[in-house]
Amino acid sequence: MSSHDQSVESADGTHLVVRRLGVGDPVVLVHGSGGGLHSWATVAEHLTRDHEVWLPARRGYGPSDVPAGTKSFRDETADLRAVIEAARRSSGRPVHLVGASYGATAALHTTLADPRDVRSLAIFEPPLYAAGAQVAPLLDRYRAAFERHDAAAMAAALNDVTRVPAEIVAAMAAGVGDRVPDPVEARRSAVGWLHDLEALAQDSTDITRWSSIAVPTLLLAGADTWEPMPSTMNALARTIPAVRYVVWPGQSHFVTMTAPTVVADALRQFFAAQPAA
Repeated sequence: MSSHDQSVESADGTHLVVRRLGVGDPVVLVHGSGGGLHSWATVAEHLTRDHEVWLPARRGYGPSDVPAGTKSFRDETADLRAVIEAARRSSGRPVHLVGASYGATAALHTTLADPRDVRSLAIFEPPLYAAGAQVAPLLDRYRAAFERHDAAAMAAALNDVTRVPAEIVAAMAAGVGDRVPDPVEARRSAVGWLHDLEALAQDSTDITRWSSIAVPTLLLAGADTWEPMPSTMNALARTIPAVRYVVWPGQSHFVTMTAPTVVADALRQFFAAQPAA
């Protein structure tokens, strides 16, 4: 499937690189922390038969700009608005907005702030519990480790943010084995995480604020994801009025990588169920 990368300018002049592929109703896929243009690639391939897919690299993640200063969800919202508007102009149609993990939190913020041109919202496991004052000391720990290029200390701080159980961390490390990550990609991911943590530290864990989201919403979760994610998703499902809640047995927070066809099929069914744009 042919794709091309283009630049979209956000309100403050930040340039975002967006990969575009496929034809049809527009879908914007928002990546999580540590991700980038590649994050949704396999899911996107399954959607391109009947959708024009837009894959932005969020600010802080190369090849998009990494602006100076502290990032906030206001920045993420302005950026996603710019991408949504570009997709709307290109296709003449409103977009299906999709986010995973931190990208799902960014998609929630964007839809709440400005639902124009958002035809539907699909979110997978936004870490709404990882926000506010509890994240601030972890951000400080991570920043100190980042500045001294201490990958192990950075990873330990992130595990305390995401609350991944120790046995899953160990299994993932064993899976990687002796493979050394590409240093450029590792640094890009580390920079992105730093800025995501800045936004999370300023955010709130208040779930009731999402009750005014009125667009059709699909909430996706893996039955095997660790607490407090399941409790958080159950609370969110009770909060958003027009929500459809799907929990996949045997899947966890990594489902977009481990079972991309499951994700793509759920999205395509949800998009097809929406009224004509």
